Amino acid sequence: MNRVCAVCLAVLLMCAPAAMAQEKKKGGDATRSVSGQVVSAEGTGVGGAVVYLKNVKTVAVRSFITKADGTYYFHELSPDLDYELRAESKGASSPVKTLSAFDTRKQAVINLKLAAK
Repeated sequence: MNRVCAVCLAVLLMCAPAAMAQEKKKGGDATRSVSGQVVSAEGTGVGGAVVYLKNVKTVAVRSFITKADGTYYFHELSPDLDYELRAESKGASSPVKTLSAFDTRKQAVINLKLAAK
């Protein structure tokens, strides 16, 4: 009987790292992203605009310079935090928009419209 218990224990110990790795992998997928387009007051995409993403909890700010068509993308965001987004280009800026922790989308889309100067 002791030999059977020892074999079972050895099998469990060998399987534990694999089970822990699977759990870690599941947790690693628990991020979200936000993308969108910065448009002018007239509605055209604004290339070269700067989009700021602020973590409301830590006040850390990330930035992205939009592509030629005005698109931007931020990835690996925590689903448990609120973020504020705003855009600036040539003296014009957009109103601040919030990506809330209550927003359950994995890939949120938030477009930003620059106010007329």
